[in-house]
Amino acid sequence: MRPGLALASSVVGAVIVALDGTVLTIAQPTLQRDLGASFAQVQWTSTGYLIAVAGLLVFAGRLGDRYGHRRLYAIGMLGFGAASAGIGLAPGIGWVVGLRVVQGVFGALLQPATLGMLRAAYPADRLRTPIAVRTAAIGVSAAVGPLVGGVLVAGPGWRAVFFLNVAPALVFGLLALAGREPVRAAGPLSADGREPVRAVPVRLDVPGALLLAVTLGCLVHALVSLRWLGLAASVVAGAAFLRHERRTTSPLLPRAVAGPALGVLVAASAALSGTLFVSTYTLQYTLGLDPLQSALRCLPLAVLMVGAAPLCAVLLRRVGARRTAVTAMAVLAVGVLTLDRATGTFALCAGFALLGAGFGTVMVAATHVVVRHSPVEAAGVAGGLQQTAMNVGPVLGVAVATLLMGRGALVVLAVVAVAGAVASAVLPGRPESAGSATSADHGRAQGRSRVAERR
Repeated sequence: MRPGLALASSVVGAVIVALDGTVLTIAQPTLQRDLGASFAQVQWTSTGYLIAVAGLLVFAGRLGDRYGHRRLYAIGMLGFGAASAGIGLAPGIGWVVGLRVVQGVFGALLQPATLGMLRAAYPADRLRTPIAVRTAAIGVSAAVGPLVGGVLVAGPGWRAVFFLNVAPALVFGLLALAGREPVRAAGPLSADGREPVRAVPVRLDVPGALLLAVTLGCLVHALVSLRWLGLAASVVAGAAFLRHERRTTSPLLPRAVAGPALGVLVAASAALSGTLFVSTYTLQYTLGLDPLQSALRCLPLAVLMVGAAPLCAVLLRRVGARRTAVTAMAVLAVGVLTLDRATGTFALCAGFALLGAGFGTVMVAATHVVVRHSPVEAAGVAGGLQQTAMNVGPVLGVAVATLLMGRGALVVLAVVAVAGAVASAVLPGRPESAGSATSADHGRAQGRSRVAERR
């Protein structure tokens, strides 16, 4: 897939998923009334989706590494669009919950591929800008999501929220399906210097995938429902998964994936989502603002998030991921503490602006580290892990906020952000030149360029 089309497909796929979650939140009360559903049933429209996504993201990334990210992207987009259309036509809440789980399965196929395609289409030293563009697009969807959801629910109704996904999913799914998978040249040149040595096909660790799915599914359910039995089950399954990974000859998780950067993403997304959860209640219940007034005060978050993404690409090139991420997490922590004390409009806007600037920057920086420092043949797994972190973090943040509501929740979330800053201290320090990619990448890039010259 050509770099331009890969970037456009990545952006559209990420925006569809982000917009779907944002506008669903606006539509849930109307959906509950129209279908005569209970609060618990409506809650499962989100919980079922999250469990399906969290459990399958990493294995879906491995499937992309094995069979091609373009192919998985096409299946994910078309399936996500079909499930969305089905929800829009659903006659009852049971159908909505079931189809949301199906939507989560296809979303899990789609999301890692959006990063895997970028890793395959761009040289490692040119990934900063595409990732920044993708992040900025997600920020725009976060800004316009509530507005789009409100307009659709007030006009055509909540079903239009789901029909919104169908056209772009169909168009980009078919484009990806019609394209050709790039020829993999994953090794150095052969002894005769004519062709690159082809990599051994990626093996699928099905037992490891099942154990990881149980671990993450139980974790998400435990955090959403605040039931500690699920947390215990997650710990047991996680221990079994780690034991299996140490013994198997083809582990699901490659050692080259940057673990600290994933921890930074979990901490940043947990701090942001938990703070937004608390702030929503503070704005509307404590300060007595209506939804529109609350949304206007939150607007600086989206604006700064969009603006921070391209700036981060410059910072990564000049000062490296470590300083960029540490500073960004510190800004995020200051924003959380500002909102803990804010009551006036200026202080609230300043707090949300700091949140947006910090989160937008660290999301680009940490994602860049995860994707750039992963081998091309493990790009799907890296994308799956990045998306898993971005799904588990918000659930963790909201769980913390729910447990501590009114008892220093924002202070604890600021501490989570500080922990992310500490984790950022082990990220790569100085900028790396195009020639200083990982040794595996260097050999593959060298092989590709020499083959291209001969052609």
